[in-house]
Amino acid sequence: QVQLVESGGGLVQSGGSLRLSCAASGSIFRFNTVGWYRQAPGKQRDLVAFITSGGTTNYSDSVKGRFTISTDNAKNTLYLQMNSLEPEDTAVYYCWVRGGYWGQGTQVTVSS
Repeated sequence: QVQLVESGGGLVQSGGSLRLSCAASGSIFRFNTVGWYRQAPGKQRDLVAFITSGGTTNYSDSVKGRFTISTDNAKNTLYLQMNSLEPEDTAVYYCWVRGGYWGQGTQVTVSS
């Protein structure tokens, strides 16, 4: 049973930064494609970024150049560094591992 626990969300002003973390119960990140999704109120859950086991990254157009996804395999942790945050980034952010594994989500709120 894979367990994913996110942390790092919070309230930040527009232009600010946050770093989300997702800790896994085992060495799952190094063997799988993993990523972050987000869901704003009343909207569908959308892919934000993913990283493959080979280190290839991909970002949605809305966050490209502002967000950076990375993994620390020694710590079994996935990160999302979010810079230049905008009110439109407000959402619940979910850690995801290919195969259908999800974290519980962490709220990010960006005030204008």
